[in-house]
Amino acid sequence: MSIAIVVESKSQEMREVKVGIIGCGGIANGKHMPSLKKLSNVKMVAFCDIIEERAQKAKEEYGTPDAKVFTDYRDLLKMEEIEVVHVLTPNVSHAELSIAALEAGKHVMCEKPMAATYKDAKAMVDAAKRTGKKLTIGYQTRSTQAYQYARKLIADGELGDIYYVKAPAIRRRGAPLWGVFLDKEKQGGGPMIDIGTHSIDAALYLIGNYEVESVTGSVYRKLADTAMYSNEWGIWDPKDFQVEDSAMGYIKFKNGATMVVEASWVINMVDGGCTTICGTGGGIEMRGDTVRINGEKNGSLFINEVKPNSTARELFKGENLTPEEYEAKQWIYSIVNDTEPLTKPEEACVVSHIIEAIYESAATGKTIYFD
Repeated sequence: MSIAIVVESKSQEMREVKVGIIGCGGIANGKHMPSLKKLSNVKMVAFCDIIEERAQKAKEEYGTPDAKVFTDYRDLLKMEEIEVVHVLTPNVSHAELSIAALEAGKHVMCEKPMAATYKDAKAMVDAAKRTGKKLTIGYQTRSTQAYQYARKLIADGELGDIYYVKAPAIRRRGAPLWGVFLDKEKQGGGPMIDIGTHSIDAALYLIGNYEVESVTGSVYRKLADTAMYSNEWGIWDPKDFQVEDSAMGYIKFKNGATMVVEASWVINMVDGGCTTICGTGGGIEMRGDTVRINGEKNGSLFINEVKPNSTARELFKGENLTPEEYEAKQWIYSIVNDTEPLTKPEEACVVSHIIEAIYESAATGKTIYFD
């Protein structure tokens, strides 16, 4: 298996890019707007939220002095000067807003997951192709130094033939009680679509394999009906906890490789493990900002731990950027220089397909086979 790696030694001069923000809640304030504000060539000129006060606050903190505030996204999309739109709303609205923005002639960054359903994710891919506009999804794990370093090792064949992957996203007591995380209608699911989506995407990014044959899933609601006083973010009311507390998936690829996915907000597991890649020539464990490589040499086993520095990334080598800052900078770079964004919509669509198949398999008791 080969993975194309494009390396840029330095970024080109960046022209001004005007951005509109749709959704001014937690992920906008915690990730996107602070990262965009650090880019000197980016101007946030419009903010939209169904709660006008949130949009106004975002304008005051991140916008240009003459930035516009809206409660209807259609009004924002009418602004011809906007080149890029960030869609930062609940999962169920991602497709509608992203497709509308693409059809309005805007490039779109949509926060993860791509959509609440595979059908919607596929429609987003089709809209990007139809309009010729760029579409990317906010999977910032790809932007870490460790994951880009590990991906290149795998691309260079250091691990040989990859045949087993483990992709956990485990919180012992970490159910998010803010926003709409517990609302099945607006989210489309619980921990699997919330944090499992990151672990699936990150693992697929490492191995470069998107050829899925089948998915088998299990969904659990074992602890959600008990108010957990030990929960990191407070006590929930069980009647408000509308989604699963844990979900697991077994993915088989067309080349025979397999991947196990674990996602939970609340589970009696002390150590959830780490993303693990096993090949015929060695293995990798992703432990925070450290890549632990294991193998055999001259008849002896070895373990090497590497903490990649800022030169490990494909772009902006030597720049001390957080994953969120790198994600934003490479996204704007791709627009200015007409290159592919780090997260391609076709890849993110496979992630949504896997998640939906896990839920469907759990509901039907059957293995779901991909075309």
